[in-house]
Amino acid sequence: MSDSKSESRALAVPSGRLSRLARFGALTSNIAGNVALHGARQVAQGKRPQARDLLLTPANARKVADQLAHMRGAAMKVGQLISMDAGDMLPPELSDIMARLRADAHYMPGGQLKKVLIDNWGADWQKRFDKFQVRPIAAASIGQVHRAHTKDGRDLAIKVQYPGVRRSIDSDVNNVAGLMRISGVMPKELDIAPMLAEAKRQLHEEADYEREGRYLRRFSELLADAPDFVVPQLHQDLTTENVLAMDYVAGVGIETLIDAPQEERDRVMTLLISLLFRELFEFRLMQTDPNFANYRYDPETRKVILLDFGASREFPAAMTEQFRRLMRAGLDGDRAGVRQAILDIGFFAEDTAAHHKDTMLNMFEMSLEPIKRPGAFDFADNDVAMRMRDAGMELGKDRDFWHIPPMDTLFMQRKFGGIYLLASRMKARVDLRGILERYM
Repeated sequence: MSDSKSESRALAVPSGRLSRLARFGALTSNIAGNVALHGARQVAQGKRPQARDLLLTPANARKVADQLAHMRGAAMKVGQLISMDAGDMLPPELSDIMARLRADAHYMPGGQLKKVLIDNWGADWQKRFDKFQVRPIAAASIGQVHRAHTKDGRDLAIKVQYPGVRRSIDSDVNNVAGLMRISGVMPKELDIAPMLAEAKRQLHEEADYEREGRYLRRFSELLADAPDFVVPQLHQDLTTENVLAMDYVAGVGIETLIDAPQEERDRVMTLLISLLFRELFEFRLMQTDPNFANYRYDPETRKVILLDFGASREFPAAMTEQFRRLMRAGLDGDRAGVRQAILDIGFFAEDTAAHHKDTMLNMFEMSLEPIKRPGAFDFADNDVAMRMRDAGMELGKDRDFWHIPPMDTLFMQRKFGGIYLLASRMKARVDLRGILERYM
């Protein structure tokens, strides 16, 4: 979650399924009206506009971003993922607009907040606190965070879920997918049903704060031997399915380190990348949400604060071993071994065309370039990400290759991509090979 800024304001969350559906309907009608207007103008000027160009305009992107930010819940969460995963494929002006979904959400008015707390803690909940800040310190897609001091002296961060989020997940995901289809961002022929089903499943898990509390405690135990990290302590007595209570831990956004000395940026990104590989190969448990707001930093202790474990995902031992074989073969330059490991994982199938297999192999070898280089890899001085993006977009244009790999790998890829993006923002230099070789 991100710190609240002036542009956030109290705005009631539409919690009924029909009211949320009506907002999607109004948004679709509004966009269709814009398409007709702009199309008529271009035809009058003697142009032959493409439907995709008419749909993907800054005005339409702004309407989508504003509406999803108002609705919050799964609608905003899916929009955030699209803006992170596909942002580089959109024109800069559209990417900037959609990036607003990764900033602050609006927050609940006091009356709506009070009702949620009464439903979860009872009518006399205020008797347990000396102070409860009604204005949240952070607001995101599924919930908002308040600072509170209990009568028994605890300084807490209380995450409160927006009303109606859990009930609206399935319909929100379907409606956002429909918007993406009419926009032309996704090919109409692509069967995205497995991805939609998995997105719904994960969002239902993220909306279960008791589940998140269990993973909060689990990561705290797993990282007990890692003094450079801080995981807030869970307070079970105040945690419910819709409210999560944990220690308040002071810190600043991880992105503020962009202006820090090179040595500190390198140290922090080495910590986070090391944690990523430890999650995959040692814990077999990964927090898969790459949102930068899930990492904070304490300038006094120089510790990294880890937040938001709702998207935690456990991996089977067999899959972890498959990735170990894939990485080992890649580092050894064993192309046949890489091909077999990719097939075992499911990135392509036995009947995939030979030239598509070669393209996937080339892309994987490209992705290993930072790891195969000896010494520190300079995230500020490389074009690997851009070349990977270009290769992926070319592959995506080929109508004969529409293959969805196992969902576990997609969530893992998203986390790796998010960490790579953060390291690039930091302009960090990290010995990636040295980190990976500990697990080979």
